[in-house]
Amino acid sequence: MDTVYFTFTGFLVLATLVPLTPYQHWTVRGFDFGKIQLTILEGLTLLYGFLYVERSPEFWAAQVALLVCQTFNLSIILRYTSFYPVKPRERSGRHSQEVTLMSANVLQFNTEYQRFIQQVQQHAPDLVLTMESNEDWETALHVLESEYPHTCKVPLENTYGMHLYSKLKMSCQVHYFVADDLPSIEAEVVTDDGYRFTLFCVHPPPPSPTEEATSKERDGELLSVAKKVKKDGKTSIIVGDFNNVAWARSSVLFRKTSETIDPRVGRGLKATFHARYRLLRFPIDQLFHTPDVFIEELETLPDFGSDHFALFCRFIIDRHDDSQEELVEKLEHGEMKEVNEMIQEGIEEESDREEIATE
Repeated sequence: MDTVYFTFTGFLVLATLVPLTPYQHWTVRGFDFGKIQLTILEGLTLLYGFLYVERSPEFWAAQVALLVCQTFNLSIILRYTSFYPVKPRERSGRHSQEVTLMSANVLQFNTEYQRFIQQVQQHAPDLVLTMESNEDWETALHVLESEYPHTCKVPLENTYGMHLYSKLKMSCQVHYFVADDLPSIEAEVVTDDGYRFTLFCVHPPPPSPTEEATSKERDGELLSVAKKVKKDGKTSIIVGDFNNVAWARSSVLFRKTSETIDPRVGRGLKATFHARYRLLRFPIDQLFHTPDVFIEELETLPDFGSDHFALFCRFIIDRHDDSQEELVEKLEHGEMKEVNEMIQEGIEEESDREEIATE
């Protein structure tokens, strides 16, 4: 029993420390995702040790290591709970109308189109973003266009298709920052009361044994968007399936580079994937925004047949309230060089998508 305890303790400590390294292979970056699960397992292993393992110098060293790792993980997760203090806000009275946004990875091979359409009709968001939407999904979603006359459609069969539907006036362009089969959408949206904002829609590939061997394309794509947000200097929201958690190094660099805010802080994790496995859920569908955007509501929606839950957001734009400026973190010395290197690595990385598609 002691051997099992020490072996499992070693794994948990390694799983906590490995993500702190800069290596981008999926065997390393995959450990970014499981902070919640690791924290729980570390607590259970600590308890098991006190109950069943013989006291020895090695035992106490292992227990201390577990406690340190659990404390470290908890310090990260705490920010994404309702226990984390956030300042209450009162509206200034000079702001835009409320805008609602629904973002969903629909799962290309999911054919329960009507369940998703009903969810859209029930919540009636002003903007609807779908990811992994191909020609079949585009055909099924055509019924929405009477209510959503403004569209941007990028149907692909490689699981990286993307569609944006809007009740609000918008103009769009499609970017391919790191690969010619990996789109992102930039939409200039105008609210009915005349407020303009930019919506960036992203869906980079995950590092995994079945997709990309490394996180280079994902990180390069996200950081390219972040640099554009910062350069443009406009009221912006970035939303989509990031295939990344908010506490990962590349997400932190994304937030600092774009000088945006993570609305999950103080609101809860809002885990969106995997919809079918309650114990293996991670918050990988993200939303970030500039300080003049104020999130009124951020929730996940019920299952509609995909492996992701949809993310629903309600927000206003208030350019007269600077109370969120203090939440913006900026790049430190040397970090822009790291960002540029990660973008270049993403551009130079050979994609595994074509290889997977032909298998």
